Amino acid sequence: MSRKYFGTDGVRGLANSAPMDPQTIMRCGMAAGSLFSTGHRPRVVIGKDTRLSGYMVEQALTAGFLSVGMDVFLFGPLPTPAVAMLTRSLRADLGVMLSASHNPYHDNGIKFFGPDGYKLSDEQELRIEELMDSDVSKLAAAPDRLGRAKRIEDAQARYIEFAKRTLPRTLRLDGLRVVIDCANGAAYRVAPEVLWELGAEVITIGAEPNGFNINDKCGSTAPERMCEKVREMRADIGIALDGDADRVVIADEKGRLVDGDQLLGLIATYLLEKGQLAGGGVVATVMSNLGLERYLEGFGLKLERTKVGDRYVMERMRQGGYNVGGEQSGHIILTDHTTTGDGLIAALQVLAVVVTKGRRVSEICHVFDPVPQILENVRYSGSAPLEDPAVRESIARAEVMLEGSGRLVIRASGTEPVIRVMAEGDDEDLVRQAVGEITEALRARAA
Repeated sequence: MSRKYFGTDGVRGLANSAPMDPQTIMRCGMAAGSLFSTGHRPRVVIGKDTRLSGYMVEQALTAGFLSVGMDVFLFGPLPTPAVAMLTRSLRADLGVMLSASHNPYHDNGIKFFGPDGYKLSDEQELRIEELMDSDVSKLAAAPDRLGRAKRIEDAQARYIEFAKRTLPRTLRLDGLRVVIDCANGAAYRVAPEVLWELGAEVITIGAEPNGFNINDKCGSTAPERMCEKVREMRADIGIALDGDADRVVIADEKGRLVDGDQLLGLIATYLLEKGQLAGGGVVATVMSNLGLERYLEGFGLKLERTKVGDRYVMERMRQGGYNVGGEQSGHIILTDHTTTGDGLIAALQVLAVVVTKGRRVSEICHVFDPVPQILENVRYSGSAPLEDPAVRESIARAEVMLEGSGRLVIRASGTEPVIRVMAEGDDEDLVRQAVGEITEALRARAA
């Protein structure tokens, strides 16, 4: 069944336009609220990032929940993983994060978590869509059964303590100079505080949100400023989060970037040393570098691949009993601590390795040499560009070209009208040629 509102990570779109307009959002709240209301007084928790539209989305969604008899607990700005954690901690029936993650301020989105803190299944999302398109007036509660709304003032403090407890009590960050880029987003208060309370000298950037500057030339999708600040301040490490803090990229003391694949390899082998790695490997997506797969094989570990989306990574982790998984983009899921990607928690585990081994970040975080990998995004209009005969022919030629020496991954983005073309292999010229032929065919179709 095709999806009408949900993409790869919740509902997302241009603020104040369908599906992120007040009317649709309220219907979404009514549908989700009715689906997750049980016999007791149902409750939902809501966090958000720092987008201007967050006020509108929060109010419209709250109205929907209240109208079906759900009590609403509002957190204000808080990272996505904190909402997942507090959904369980406060015994809520549903958790909601209002964010478009790494997108610009003019987009917004709605991410749902079940009472167990995990993202909803495809079946649950489809059921919400069905209810949204039904006569929602039939879902309304009687006047004496309407919900109540209240703000939870200590939500940030709860998450700060939770994050600190993911490290051993005896482990401190004293003597480390850390640059943290909060992307002017949801973690702008909590992330610097966690690092400071653990003893680090903290240099904070991207922590002055104004409703418009989230992810704007900062954060994990634009880490150049963070890298420059590391070099300028002679810091030991740089940490860049995205707008809702569920992904992270690291910079070493030389200001060189470390992506999610390197972090997955580092954390997995560190846990293996301690006898704490579960599942016999790591779960990642089809986008992770072949170099990671080969590196893990050297330790007798497997790389289990899924389609793109941290929700699918988590599903495979739960099925196979893995405790380390994630995406090259920096979504790192560590199920010993969290039920979804958490950029700050992942960064803390990296810092734990640095402190424990007493070595520089550049020595710790470069665990394998990636094979040449090229990713290009081609924006399109219209529908089904991958069904075009010329495009299909170019893909077939590229597959033959790379057969036995590399991989080709082509997919449509779940959040924007973009085709992502990725190829990797030992021969960089061959990889570049394969990507070039496919993108040329796609652009010719879009012209």
